[in-house]
Amino acid sequence: MDDALFQENDRHSEAGAGASLAELGSFQLVSGASLPVTLAYQTWGTYRGDNAILACHALSGDSNAAVWWERLIGPGRAIDTDRFFVICANVLGGCRGSTGPSSVRDDGRAYGSRFPAVTIRDMTASIAAMLPQIGVNELFAAVGGSMGGMQVLDLCTHFPVQRAWCTASTGRHSAMQIGFNEVGRQAILRDANFTGGDYYDGSPPADGLAVARMAGHLTFLSEASFNRKFGRERRPTPTGEIFEVESYLNYQGDKFTQRFDANSQIVLTRALDAFDFQPAQSLSTEFLLTSFRSDWIYPTWQSEELRDQLSMWAKVRHVELGSPLGHDAFLLDDQEQADLVRLFLQ
Repeated sequence: MDDALFQENDRHSEAGAGASLAELGSFQLVSGASLPVTLAYQTWGTYRGDNAILACHALSGDSNAAVWWERLIGPGRAIDTDRFFVICANVLGGCRGSTGPSSVRDDGRAYGSRFPAVTIRDMTASIAAMLPQIGVNELFAAVGGSMGGMQVLDLCTHFPVQRAWCTASTGRHSAMQIGFNEVGRQAILRDANFTGGDYYDGSPPADGLAVARMAGHLTFLSEASFNRKFGRERRPTPTGEIFEVESYLNYQGDKFTQRFDANSQIVLTRALDAFDFQPAQSLSTEFLLTSFRSDWIYPTWQSEELRDQLSMWAKVRHVELGSPLGHDAFLLDDQEQADLVRLFLQ
């Protein structure tokens, strides 16, 4: 499986590799719980006081936006690091260097089942607390796709952001989106190794996490993408033939368990499902929303609904793009999307 289309979701740095750490001290969550928070972050470019752009990652992402969004971020690209100072932080609740369920408490044990619930607001509030530590008190832009788009929406309600780009995202999950996430969570929760979330001293619930990732991959691509790549092709195995799509899903599920934590998968998907964007006052931010005609899990109608909601509070434009790659197009499209973003940031 060496096709770039299907390896994009696994191109992430090692947890914390190349990242700086911001210590926020005791941080209070929306739930009222408090915990000491560390965020892992990376930056690119030179800060000149008015050129900061925050890139917010999707569910399984990390702070290395120059890798997972290499088609858009870099010298001369749409988000030009010769012009802009780009920042990306791994979210609170994750497992790529920031505080999450796998982090070790002061008693020497991982949080595990003791890790509190987090929300999208907790993620953005912790990032908003981190930014002044690196000298950034306002953003020229915030950009993100999928879960990253939700973070962008929420951040604009409590932190100064001039421009915001949300791609392949939504203001709230539908019942079907919640249902897919619940299938993934149940696969983990029903794994015998889950042990209530306190598995760090033993075998992790790798089988459950792999199945959760397999279910997720079914939503990342369009039907046309699956058919074009796999069709009904088969490959031999020691026990007989299997379909190519079976091989692909098993490969992606197993590979995911090597770099992600099952508890983080549960914590972050619950935060996604609970998010309900409700701006309560006029916003000074100008918004660009993009969606993809082939994205059936974050369909265009959700971006249109978000556009109509935002139009009451801010200047907003929505563009539907024609990439056939499904939800993953927000990571893979470097033409239509890049042209729009370049123009928007000018």
